[in-house]
Amino acid sequence: MVLSEFEKESGELSEIAQNYLDALLNLDRYKASKIIHSSLDEGVPIKDIYIKVFESSQHEVGRLWQKNIINVAQEHYCSASTQQIMSELYPVIFKSPKKGYKLLATCVAGEMHEIGLRMVADIFELEGWDSYYLGANTPLDSILDTISTLEPDVVAISASIHFNIPAVKELVDKINSLPLRSRLKIMVGGRPFSISPELWKKVGADATASNALEAIKVASELIS
Repeated sequence: MVLSEFEKESGELSEIAQNYLDALLNLDRYKASKIIHSSLDEGVPIKDIYIKVFESSQHEVGRLWQKNIINVAQEHYCSASTQQIMSELYPVIFKSPKKGYKLLATCVAGEMHEIGLRMVADIFELEGWDSYYLGANTPLDSILDTISTLEPDVVAISASIHFNIPAVKELVDKINSLPLRSRLKIMVGGRPFSISPELWKKVGADATASNALEAIKVASELIS
C-alpha cells in the first residue's frame, strides 16, 4: 500500500491526525480540541501531538489549499483553530523544569506564516528552555532590541517563502554585527530552507532545522 505524505508524516498517529483534520475541515473546533485532549488522556506524548498531529495536519492543509480543494478561509480557520488548541496545552507545557537556556523565535518583517515557528517555540519550552516567541511580521529593529535585552542562547528565524529570504539575510547580517554575537547561535527554518539545503549558509546562519524536534537537537549541539 502506498502511503500519502500525510500518512507518512503522522505515522502511528495517522488515525488521530485524520480525525483531527476532518474536524477542522468541518469547522468543528470543539471536536478537534476534544480529540487532542482525549489523546493526551490516553497517554500520547505532547511532542507527538505537536509533530504527528498538529504539524502533519498543517502540512496537509497546505497541500489541500495548493490543489484548490479548500479555500483561503478554510486554511485560515484550520490554522487559527490549531493555534487556539495549542494554547490549551500551555498549562502542561510551562510546567517543564527549566535548563537555563533561552530561545528567541521570530518571523522576519513581511512574514505572515507563524504557526510552524510557534510550534518550535512550544517544543523548546516543553524541553526546558525559556522560549520568547515574537510572532509574525516583526520589524527588524524590534527584533534586534529584544535580542540585546534578552541575550538569548539561540535565535530562531522563520521564512515560509523565498520572497522573504532577503529579509532573513538582512536580519542575520544585523545580528552578526551585535557585540553579543559570539555568545549566541542563529538557526533558520521554513520551506525555502527545506527546498535548498545549503541556503542557511548563504544567509549566514549557524544551522537550519526542518521541524521542531530537529531544531531542539540542532540547538543543543550548537550550544554544547
